[in-house]
Amino acid sequence: MATLPPKLDFSKMEESICKKWEEEEAFKNQDKLSIERGDEEFTFYDGPPFATGLPHYGHILAGTIKDTVTRYAAMNGKTVSRRAGWDCHGLPVEYEIDKKLEITHRDQVLEMGIEKYNAECRSIVTRYTKEWERTVTRMGRWIDFKNDYKTLDPSFMESVWWVFKQLYEKNLVYQGFKVMPYSTGCTTPISNFEAGLNYKDVDDPAIVVNFPLIDDEAVALLAWTTTPWTLPSNLALCVHPEFEYVKILDKKTEKLYILAKSRLSQLYPAMSKKKWKPEKAKELYEVQETFIGKDLVGKRYRPIFDYFANTADSKEYFRVVSDKYVTDDAGTGVVHQAPAFGEDDYRVCLAHGIITKGKDIPCPIDDNGWFTDLIEPVKGVHVKKADDTLIKLMDDNGRLVSKDKLKHSYPFCWRSDTPLIYKAVPSWFIRVEDFRDKIVENNKKTYWVPNNVKEVRFHNWLTDARDWAVSRNRFWGTPIPIWANEDLSEMVCIGSIDELEELSGTRVEDLHRETVDKVTITSKKSGNVLRRIDEVFDCWFESGSMPYAQLHYPFENKERFEKGFPADFIAEGLDQTRGWFYTLMVLSTALFDKPAFKNLIVNGLVLAEDGKKMSKRLKNYPDPNLVIQKYGADALRMYLINSPVVRAETLRFKEQGVLGVVKEVFLPWYNAFRFFLQNVERMEERGTKFVPSKEKVLGTANATDVWISAATQGLIKFVHEEMNAYRLYTVMPALVRYVTQLTNWYVRLNRDRLKGMEGEEKEAENEAEVGLQVLYDVLLDVTILMGPFTPFITEYFYQELRKYQPSYADAANGGGKSNPVFPGKSDSVHFLRLPPYDESRLNESTVQAMEALQAIVEQGRTNRERRNISLRTPVKNVVAIFRNVSDNIIDGITGPLKKYILSELNTWDFTVVTKTEQHDWVTLSLTPNFTVLGKRLGKKMKACSAAVKALTHDDAMKVMAEGKLVLNDLEIDAADLLPRLAFSKEGEEWEASGIPDGSLVVGIDCTQDDAILSAGKARELMNAVQRLRKSAGLDLKDIVEVFFHEEGNEIENVVANNLNMFTVKFKGAAPLPQKFAESWAVTLLSETVEIGGSQVEVSICKPCLSAKDDLNEKVKNVLSTLDVDAVSKDNVIKCNVDGIDFVLNENTDYWLSAIAKVKTLEEVKWLN
Repeated sequence: MATLPPKLDFSKMEESICKKWEEEEAFKNQDKLSIERGDEEFTFYDGPPFATGLPHYGHILAGTIKDTVTRYAAMNGKTVSRRAGWDCHGLPVEYEIDKKLEITHRDQVLEMGIEKYNAECRSIVTRYTKEWERTVTRMGRWIDFKNDYKTLDPSFMESVWWVFKQLYEKNLVYQGFKVMPYSTGCTTPISNFEAGLNYKDVDDPAIVVNFPLIDDEAVALLAWTTTPWTLPSNLALCVHPEFEYVKILDKKTEKLYILAKSRLSQLYPAMSKKKWKPEKAKELYEVQETFIGKDLVGKRYRPIFDYFANTADSKEYFRVVSDKYVTDDAGTGVVHQAPAFGEDDYRVCLAHGIITKGKDIPCPIDDNGWFTDLIEPVKGVHVKKADDTLIKLMDDNGRLVSKDKLKHSYPFCWRSDTPLIYKAVPSWFIRVEDFRDKIVENNKKTYWVPNNVKEVRFHNWLTDARDWAVSRNRFWGTPIPIWANEDLSEMVCIGSIDELEELSGTRVEDLHRETVDKVTITSKKSGNVLRRIDEVFDCWFESGSMPYAQLHYPFENKERFEKGFPADFIAEGLDQTRGWFYTLMVLSTALFDKPAFKNLIVNGLVLAEDGKKMSKRLKNYPDPNLVIQKYGADALRMYLINSPVVRAETLRFKEQGVLGVVKEVFLPWYNAFRFFLQNVERMEERGTKFVPSKEKVLGTANATDVWISAATQGLIKFVHEEMNAYRLYTVMPALVRYVTQLTNWYVRLNRDRLKGMEGEEKEAENEAEVGLQVLYDVLLDVTILMGPFTPFITEYFYQELRKYQPSYADAANGGGKSNPVFPGKSDSVHFLRLPPYDESRLNESTVQAMEALQAIVEQGRTNRERRNISLRTPVKNVVAIFRNVSDNIIDGITGPLKKYILSELNTWDFTVVTKTEQHDWVTLSLTPNFTVLGKRLGKKMKACSAAVKALTHDDAMKVMAEGKLVLNDLEIDAADLLPRLAFSKEGEEWEASGIPDGSLVVGIDCTQDDAILSAGKARELMNAVQRLRKSAGLDLKDIVEVFFHEEGNEIENVVANNLNMFTVKFKGAAPLPQKFAESWAVTLLSETVEIGGSQVEVSICKPCLSAKDDLNEKVKNVLSTLDVDAVSKDNVIKCNVDGIDFVLNENTDYWLSAIAKVKTLEEVKWLN
């Protein structure tokens, strides 16, 4: 086990784990074990993505969140069905085919035939499913791709029909005109939430045009618009009924205009500038008349274009109406109305009788956004390209008053990337407004992370929800199951394949248009032939039906669905607030008056490092597969989850951040794990078999053992609490902090102890075993606990840790894939139950004492750095002064934890200053909490602040002791004062610093005398030896002899003065001058180093026998060939040289080491 590499290639390790999971069907077995146990079901819905594109960081992020939560549930005693799904219909697919076949308008599809077109669509819907499966699996996500669902499956589509029929029968379905966002690129209306997906800043013409009044053509109303192409369809002008309007004479043109008084600046831009002076107005215009908007209602005007002036309904056109939607923050206060191209325009014109419900609306635009032949000057021109021509026509006809450019945010189609227009189209609607209040109430029953997305963004969207247009005039989608006569006066809604067969006599196996459009129904009422209407469902209707359709409800799995509905958990990005989250909620409320889900995590957007949207064209982000290949999926998972993006904020993706996870978390964690295995192996080589013992763990008296166990139990408790609240963003930082505590503190503080190097041999081995028992216990707990978060590295660790469990033998012959599950026996960490926390081990006082130790050590190191004192050089004393500390903490850091402070700060002494002595060391100052007291004291705050800051140390101590401060007529609670300690001990030898909240000050005595400097040099020599051992590849158990060579005797004096330090570290040995090394000693490695300004050659040698100086040279040659470990235990060596027998006695003729010889012969006095 110690053969684990010093550096682990995390990515390659993960690939081997992936292969292991696949070969052993680990995911399938986790489910099997759960079902066998009868675990309660945890329902999870996975929103179906399109497989027409490759997965990106947004998908990886959402997938990681979903996998983490569902793994947690599965390891917490739940059965979790995790089934992949694919969104196969709709614009994303059609758009790809339109590009491929160069289709630009609807007629081309009809010419080639719907059957051929849909066959093309079907051919690409699973284009990238294998790539998705590869990436998702490589990320460690367990989800069932073999038993996936597709929205094109007949079973799925049939359930969608059932959903729609339920709404139809509840009278929640109707057909009507509605002005909707319309994609001319895709020739279809799109939903409002789709319209919000792709806004861009654009420059549009902004013009002011005039509309002369019929009763006085010398006077004209002025209207402002950024869509000149809608003016040929103008049918009315709208004013605000309560605004003040003026008739003015324009001094420059001598023309009379009417506009809102507050919007004169639209005509005269100088009025909106800072230097504008009101007296200049008379140079520009003269107000001739003032009136309220309602006084203008009914006035008729001459339209700019007369294309609709002589139609059957035109007698109601071209008049002024009023509505309060008109604003005065832009424009002229007069809004031109084209009901075919504006939602408010349509509503206002309908309300004022300009147009009539059920009748056609003047609309000179075809499905492709081109002007029809009616508008001769721009026929066959796309609306957005017709502006310049129309503006020139208006200018030539004297109707253009001003022309400008406006830079503003404009919606584009998220698929074709073409500008959207708003267009009145016949659509099928769900009457969302009828049950909107119920949707709002059901939203209140759900739990969102973060909550503000639910309470603000989603709630506001719901309270203003409009009827939902669910139809699309397209081809590749689930056909709307309405069969009707030509004028829609007779309709039948079909809810199943069986019902269609019953009414038509035709059994179908597929439900796409090429099949069902051929099916007719003979009306039982009239005998007329009913044909299916032309439209298909918006793909959002299908994804909103996913909870029912994935299970083919209600035709199958009825009991299972009803038992697991609403879902326990879903997760997607913030953009789904108006997408999937909304459609799920609408349909579940309409069907069952329930929310579709109980718990929801909303993630934010992953941006490129430069803060821009990730772009393949710009190549401003690293390929996810390359990032996984370089750093591993676990690192990417942890980086994403431990970021603001998990609480619906944005993340600027930085590859360095993923590397940071590897360096700061995984490498230290791996090193601690490898260190554990190395020392267990060392212990077992010495004859002590390691068998995990909870009894030894619970029985330890070592303060750091008790602390790390308490910290582990605290972490377990915290993770369960936070995961039950779906707060991943609090869990990951806690896990990262814990790994730091384990590796940087526990393992480092106990390194020598765990190596068996603390105390005498038997005591040292016992201490090492207890420490290793504790380390094993916490490593196993944390490995299991982190399983849902970092599934690969935890599996890797578990496969090693399980081998020590007595139950490991039970894994044979399929036992590892059977119940009951427990560490050792079970083949995967992911089969195990997450550990519960042990209340009895939550030792808060020990945890607090360790926190104090860490604070003291960190401040002590800061002080050393300020004085440029290396940690190798000891200091005489470290003192800690606390403002307010419990006796338990003082007992801990001056008792069992003191030795760690002495070691970490390399100090000869450590003391905590008592309260009675603090005035000699620090000054306590108080500062008012301005945030709290400022509101309460008002003008008295300044005097209060001065009085508080003037308090002496003793005064401040008294205030804190009494809990209040009385200033004349004011009584201030001590809790509203901010205390801070400042070091005030006299003497240049002291260096001090304090933690930010002022509750602790640490000082070090920086006196540097001969003894201190000598001890520092001793540390440098020890470090040189350790470096040589590491470079030589030696293990802990490998014994060497150490020699040094110098000019003079400074280092020998250092060794002599610090002999105890060396003998403790080197198990009774000590470095010797090079002259005491035998000539046959084998040097493993040597290096010249600088110690205290002197050049010293340090060598480590393989242990060898040392001989008496005057021993026969040939006998010495014999001794040089003998291995120390092979020498007889009877302390006698016999040999024959040149026919002469020699009997050599240990400690007389030879010694087992150079230091033994030097000690016996007293060749250096400082060794005895």
